[in-house]
Amino acid sequence: MLHIILHCPEIPQNTGNIGRMCAVTLARLHLIHPLGFKITDAQLKRAGMDYWHSLDVHHHADWSTFRQSEVRPTGRLWLLTTKAEKTIWDARFKDGDGLVFGNEGHGAPDWLHQEIGHEYRVKIPQYNDTLRSLNLSTAAGVVAYEALRQIAAEGSSR
Repeated sequence: MLHIILHCPEIPQNTGNIGRMCAVTLARLHLIHPLGFKITDAQLKRAGMDYWHSLDVHHHADWSTFRQSEVRPTGRLWLLTTKAEKTIWDARFKDGDGLVFGNEGHGAPDWLHQEIGHEYRVKIPQYNDTLRSLNLSTAAGVVAYEALRQIAAEGSSR
């Protein structure tokens, strides 16, 4: 199983779209609070709440609670950040790994970068360096499918 971890997401439409992607791919979604919205927002419903009943979603009060949870990833945690040197094509994702995304406004905090460590920080290749980055839900989809492609190639896919 692949785990998608959103650290304090701020935009309900992004979370809804990521939830929909998780439901389709059978990935587990972890939402680290505080959220920048209420989970019942109309925008979230429009973006994918109709899939919410099919979604394996877990809420965690904070990062520490997530790290102690029985439903946390069994594999490594990969932090997706524009501040990484390695790309997702350099990573070797495995079944049970978790993909950690910071929020839309500030990314991941410095302490989270330090906890994950340099070895497990990766970025999506970007060909236009004048733009900041991809939208969170687009980035989550790109990385999730690359991870699932690698997992399938190793023969540990569903």
